[in-house]
Amino acid sequence: MQVSLPTLQNWSCHNCSGCCRQHLIEVTEEERQRILAQNWTAADGVPADRPVLVPFGPPWNKRYRLGHQSDGACVFLDENGLCRIHAKHGEAAKPLPCRIYPYAFHPARKGVVVSLRFSCPSVVGNQGRAVGQQAKELRQYAKAVVPQQARSLPPPGISRSGHVDWADFDRFVQALDRTLAEEGPSLLAKLLRSLFWINLVEQATFDQVKGARLYEFLGLITEAAASEFSDDPVDLGPPGKLSCTQFRMMVARYARKDTLVDVESGLSGRLKLLAAAIRFARGRGNVPPLQPEFKEVPFTQLEQSFGPIPAEAQEILTRYFRVKIQGHHFCGRAYFDFPLVDGFRSLVLVYPAVLWLARLLAASDDRSTLRTSDVASALAIADHTHAYSPALGTSNARRRVHTMARLGDIEKLCAWYSR
Repeated sequence: MQVSLPTLQNWSCHNCSGCCRQHLIEVTEEERQRILAQNWTAADGVPADRPVLVPFGPPWNKRYRLGHQSDGACVFLDENGLCRIHAKHGEAAKPLPCRIYPYAFHPARKGVVVSLRFSCPSVVGNQGRAVGQQAKELRQYAKAVVPQQARSLPPPGISRSGHVDWADFDRFVQALDRTLAEEGPSLLAKLLRSLFWINLVEQATFDQVKGARLYEFLGLITEAAASEFSDDPVDLGPPGKLSCTQFRMMVARYARKDTLVDVESGLSGRLKLLAAAIRFARGRGNVPPLQPEFKEVPFTQLEQSFGPIPAEAQEILTRYFRVKIQGHHFCGRAYFDFPLVDGFRSLVLVYPAVLWLARLLAASDDRSTLRTSDVASALAIADHTHAYSPALGTSNARRRVHTMARLGDIEKLCAWYSR
């Protein structure tokens, strides 16, 4: 089986234990039986008052997940931030989701493409071994994650009514990656160029435009986009009021930290989230601090200019977009069955969302300029949710993206928060 890897990315685990504190890990019946057979007790360091496995779901579809400690950490996480299962029985004894994180595997024409989740700080920091050197391990994981029959599925749609074969779908993906990989222009300019020609793609049909003709068509529209947006795009003005409201509601979803502790907070927790959502929708007063890193600062403060984005932060964000594009981690089955056009627009909206959250982190530290660390932390926060929160795949979310695109406000949001 062929596995396509994002060769521009490095990653190795640095034992920060963030993933062991943020995620609910569902286990298969085989994994459940294996963990039960390990006979974990308090003598092994597992909390005596917490179950190692917890049932969830309706009675007719009962499933199991790993238990958690009172602070939300995995029940198997020790005081040094290491996994007890790994330490006692080896990495292969851990549940599959624990072994493959932060990798994501998606079926493609030639086998499987690989992406990564930037909720892991080591991914954001590009730390560790080159992913290209991990082909053997990733091929084994891909076989376990992607069923054989999934590799014969058709490619994602291009637009709501446009469909192509895998070879032509790859041409669109490669054109997006080339636009983002270009040396010289700012990331903002490259995103605006991409949106420009993606808007043209949405209006086109590809019944007769295939293969070499499609390659020529993509060359023409990407050249037109490059001439439309220079390295210093003109001021596009502020986004409209409707789009600002929709954008803040989306950012509120990214800003949440839905760990198991939050999920189990009961009615009081749900009421707190509802109150926060209302405040985000209104955009008045202070921003609700939905994570410990955030402080209450005025919404208006985040609309002021924070100056240029550090060059290193732009490089991190560029790598983020290219990894997601190369790994098809923005459309089709990897993103709620969105077609390529809508999925790419949703991915681009991560850019202003990250910059908004980075501003919030800076303002929480009484600063009015951005540091690379602000952007890196904001990206980890946002990508914990992007492509994984069901709320982003609802019909309301699709309409939100379509509305902002129709009003031309995705471009304006990108430019506005780049100030």
